[in-house]
Amino acid sequence: MTVSEPGRDQGTELVFRLMRLEDIPEILVIEREAFTMPWTEEAFRNELGHNHFAKYMVMELEGHIIGYAGMWAIVDEAHVTNIALLEAYRGRKWGDRLLDELMKTAAYLGMKSITLEVRVSNEVAQNLYRKKGFRPAGTRKGYYSDNREDALIMWADLPEYGEQGLTEGSVDLK
Repeated sequence: MTVSEPGRDQGTELVFRLMRLEDIPEILVIEREAFTMPWTEEAFRNELGHNHFAKYMVMELEGHIIGYAGMWAIVDEAHVTNIALLEAYRGRKWGDRLLDELMKTAAYLGMKSITLEVRVSNEVAQNLYRKKGFRPAGTRKGYYSDNREDALIMWADLPEYGEQGLTEGSVDLK
């Protein structure tokens, strides 16, 4: 099932759906643009084909993938692996929507909490996460291998699926 919702710009429609293997070339473009240490094609193939904990979704605009998000769903905790938008689509609150969709999906899967690491220097991302209920819970020293920057560990509680409108607009993972 895909979920469509109006974009902020008039005449635009965002579509959220599960990531497929054939999406990887477009995902790699986003990876290279968004991260100093981008994942490889092989890493995404492994996540989609072999990691039963992994759940990935894409956000499309007019048939083109403009963002994606991924997590590992283990027992009752979701661990965000990555979330990224093409630079041309940042600043429209669409990263906010992508994170909302990921959190709704985590709740649908029965997750009680969600965690992630973020660079200590990435205040824009930290502000988004705080807005979504994430709170700092510690640091991982030298976490990022490109420059040995520390990561801030953040956690948020998830409402049970069905609370606060979580049934509407969620990606179907069946």
